[in-house]
Amino acid sequence: MTFHDIAYATNGGIGVITLNRPTYRNAQSYRMLDEIDQAFDLARADADVRVVIVRGSGGVFSTGHDLGTEEGMAYRKALDAKPGIETYDQFKKYNLDLLLKWRNFPKPTVAMVEGYCIYAGWMLAAAMDVVFAAEDAEFLAGMVEYMSIPWDIGIRRAKELIFESRFISAAEAAQYGLVNRVLPQADLERETFAWAARVAQNSPEILRMGKIQMNKAQDAQGFSQAVEDTLGDYVAMMNMPGVDLRMEGENRLLAVDLAVRGKRGTRAAAG
Repeated sequence: MTFHDIAYATNGGIGVITLNRPTYRNAQSYRMLDEIDQAFDLARADADVRVVIVRGSGGVFSTGHDLGTEEGMAYRKALDAKPGIETYDQFKKYNLDLLLKWRNFPKPTVAMVEGYCIYAGWMLAAAMDVVFAAEDAEFLAGMVEYMSIPWDIGIRRAKELIFESRFISAAEAAQYGLVNRVLPQADLERETFAWAARVAQNSPEILRMGKIQMNKAQDAQGFSQAVEDTLGDYVAMMNMPGVDLRMEGENRLLAVDLAVRGKRGTRAAAG
């Protein structure tokens, strides 16, 4: 299978999905999301693959959704979703259904996060079972379509970060519960693959049933229903008259720009 926006390879019992749009810091186009899904299907069908790693190329996990690159818009236009229910179904597929599918993928998954992990990057990482991050990784939570964030870090912390819009370090992300392990950049790949190799030694039955039990425990608390319900809130926000969440003339969200200015020390004080 030929991929354009990702790469897929196997290494022993490990499948490796690499987001591969370094020019755009691995912004997630619809084509990329389709290709990630195709790679997961390949990994699912391959009995030799026991665990899947998802990573980014160029030292960046993902800076979020593709908000308007020429190639991204061309692919989306070619899908030819008609206004109305077809457009809604398309939006729901790429912003909820695929994430839930990957969250419920029948084999263990691990996100290996370097550099930025912003909005849709957070969504993708959070849909994996385990998150390993480099010490210099930075995470940005926001009003996203797949709203797993209260489950990832707790409701009060989620409110704090989304209201303010600020980056958190890998160490903070681990403290709050999103990240499992924080590793020096030089050790991240070696340690992630070593962990995956140890997981691959376990029996498929233990891996499958253990994952099902953990996801059932989360669903008993309402996870899947909640993320589906909150997609409707996101759609309502996007369609409020007079609301424009993007910077004028830029493929950047206003809230992300606030976080970037805060990181640079150029965000004006209130009042």
